[in-house]
Amino acid sequence: MILHTLLDYDVLRVIWWLLLGVLLVGFAVTDGFDLGVGSLLPFVARNDVERRVVINTVGPVWEGNQVWLILGGGAIFAAWPHVYAMSFAGFYLAMFATLFALILRPVGFKYRSKQESAKWRNTWDWALFVGGFVPALIFGVALGNVLQGVPFYYTGDMRMVYQGSFLGLLNPFALLAGLVSVSMLVMHGGAWLALKTEGTVADRSRRCASFASVATVVLYALAGVWLWSSMSGYQLISPHVPNGPSNPLLKNVASGVAGAWFANYRNHSWTMLAPALGFAGALLALVGLRARWEGITVIFSGLSVAGIVLSVGASMFPFIVPSSIDLRSSLTVWDASSSHLTLFVMLVCSVVFVPLILAYTAWVYRVMWGKVRPRDVTHGDHAY
Repeated sequence: MILHTLLDYDVLRVIWWLLLGVLLVGFAVTDGFDLGVGSLLPFVARNDVERRVVINTVGPVWEGNQVWLILGGGAIFAAWPHVYAMSFAGFYLAMFATLFALILRPVGFKYRSKQESAKWRNTWDWALFVGGFVPALIFGVALGNVLQGVPFYYTGDMRMVYQGSFLGLLNPFALLAGLVSVSMLVMHGGAWLALKTEGTVADRSRRCASFASVATVVLYALAGVWLWSSMSGYQLISPHVPNGPSNPLLKNVASGVAGAWFANYRNHSWTMLAPALGFAGALLALVGLRARWEGITVIFSGLSVAGIVLSVGASMFPFIVPSSIDLRSSLTVWDASSSHLTLFVMLVCSVVFVPLILAYTAWVYRVMWGKVRPRDVTHGDHAY
């Protein structure tokens, strides 16, 4: 017996769909507060010492947090090659802008304090703001476009053709999804700063995070209402073949189906846990910020981020990226994956290496635990 046949192809496809969700949640929850802190930097810190305090709350951990983004990109490349190809072709300029903004972060961390010039440091502070705000916005915009359907199709020889534009990505619903992303990560980043700082910086962070938590609830609810009332989803109308070939053109899909993105919630009530976490986590984070519950508030905000991200996957299953111009070309869990053997080998590697990454990450957080105080950055040898 060939070892990879121990797990059926359809089971491996679902496992990797779940693992992709785990990796995206891992990135959103860990690197998410880094992005939120960057977005808050100009607003919660008023002088150079305060800004150095804010930067040093994420300086020791941001590189490890970004591992989840790399893992997610690698998983999409290896497990979902059709999704990877479509994403980099269709969202090329958006991804270029995101990568440019992300590159500003390490450069800003390393170079900001190399000169005493106030203008020099202020410039890098705004670069760090861009490095936090722009990715947070674009990731949300991308998910908003995926929910609407992306303008691509496959030719008969399986060549993918994208017919959209960068400006077309900036449609009203996608921008609303981008604002949901920004608000939830600012909430998460503010909760992290309230935990890691003290004094006026912590107070300003609580106020900003409180406002962001309210904005998260309102904007997330508005996006849900819009999705329900004004935006039809996609639905498979031909029997799916869980063990079938990875050829998107072998199925039939219907669009314009009212409430299609909410069908999974009706048919599988347990999936309601995802949006419930999104709302409840944000509201509990607001309570925690007001009550000055520092550690648990970060958990609440992280649960909200996780719930909001997972609600997209729960709504769309089995679709991963629907096509708005050729319904058959829509990518689903059943027809967009790599081969049976590839998925199995990747699963074995994940079982070995992901626990090691988690253990190392936990150790780093344990070592770096505690508040960052002004004296730590003015007298510390390794402060940014």
